[in-house]
Amino acid sequence: MRAVDIIIKKRDGGVLSDGEIAFFIEHYLRDEIPDYQTSALLMAIFFQGMTFEETAELTRQMIHSGEVFDLSSLAYGFPVDKHSTGGVGDKISLPLAPLAAACGLAVPMVSGRGLGHTGGTLDKLESIPGFNVNLTREQFLAQLERIGVVMAGQTETFVPADKRLYALRDVTGTVESIPLICASIMSKKIASGARAFVMDVKTGTGAFMPTIERSRALAEGLIGVGKAMDRPVHALITDMNQPLGRWIGNSLEVIESLSCLKGDGPPDVRELTLRLTAEMLVLGKVSPSREEAYNYAKNVLDSGKALEKFQQLIEAQGGDPRVVENAGLLNVAPDETFFAAPSSGYLASVNCRELGNAAVVLGGGRNKTTDAIDHGVGLEMRAKIGNPVKQGEPIVRIVHRKGRGLDECVARLSKAFHFSEEPVEPPPLVYETLE
Repeated sequence: MRAVDIIIKKRDGGVLSDGEIAFFIEHYLRDEIPDYQTSALLMAIFFQGMTFEETAELTRQMIHSGEVFDLSSLAYGFPVDKHSTGGVGDKISLPLAPLAAACGLAVPMVSGRGLGHTGGTLDKLESIPGFNVNLTREQFLAQLERIGVVMAGQTETFVPADKRLYALRDVTGTVESIPLICASIMSKKIASGARAFVMDVKTGTGAFMPTIERSRALAEGLIGVGKAMDRPVHALITDMNQPLGRWIGNSLEVIESLSCLKGDGPPDVRELTLRLTAEMLVLGKVSPSREEAYNYAKNVLDSGKALEKFQQLIEAQGGDPRVVENAGLLNVAPDETFFAAPSSGYLASVNCRELGNAAVVLGGGRNKTTDAIDHGVGLEMRAKIGNPVKQGEPIVRIVHRKGRGLDECVARLSKAFHFSEEPVEPPPLVYETLE
């Protein structure tokens, strides 16, 4: 085989064979196919797409490019994982993972960092003093067996093909390809050993897929790859036209997650945590129906067992478990400024991506993977779509450090909100459930 022939075949809309996909990935990882040819294939896939079978084979080759965790002998519970396609204020993994484990599932969660306007689970966890997300395979498996939940990052030997391909996609304009997204997500999730998955596919101004149609296509792609690889997948298409909860920012989102685990917190954070956990419980055969699963998860959450499990998780990964009772131990920036509504009316729409970037310029996110972040800065949203507001009323609290990035943050906030004189219906939290 020759790499150029495979590129031409896909460029012209052909369907690649399993052997051709395996050849390309194998020889690329050996550095026998250069980046420029791999970039050409990625662009061909971007324009021509892939069948479910092609995407499944690409996923399979990426999985076996590194170590794979075997959870077949796990005694704790059936391993189910959840993944979000990324958003603003999306801290759901933090209350969800310990809740699902407290309900009897094993949750082997391999998470990522924030990039661009979106936040990352690992960055939020690292705002907890001492929390270690860099676990060895042995540490990962031992902790999962002991307490039923682990939240860690990708190691150098864990799906290395995904790391290399994503780095190329990031600089060649091919990130938004649905087959490539599916292969990237599913390869990491399956390699972690989980047997079933719940996908939280975001849609709206703060999502990578801004329309329902694109979000549905991504959800169907993830389900199709799962089916081809004998991994059942349920997908919820959820709203990202405004941030989840009130807070955007790493330490601040941990505090909000703790509120949720204590039976409080914003209604949308609590509701989506319960909805996604219920899907996990159905897939893991803990509950026979969504309604029973939802009620069971709600009872466990309100009992305090999920909070206790989160404390166990923090302690197991070297973090300071005292933050559960004393959020003051988290690093929160000392300065605050308020952004006021420029006019009266009803909050009609929000540019959620602009809000995410407003937090980034304060230091709360990164534009490059090597950027350092300030865990203590962020934004508190004081209005939701549909809420009435008065001119001059504070609608955002900006938590900053000595004014760093404050002017640009305010400039972005000025472009992020639109108001209406007539009442506005808020968007639904969940648009569709696919399985």
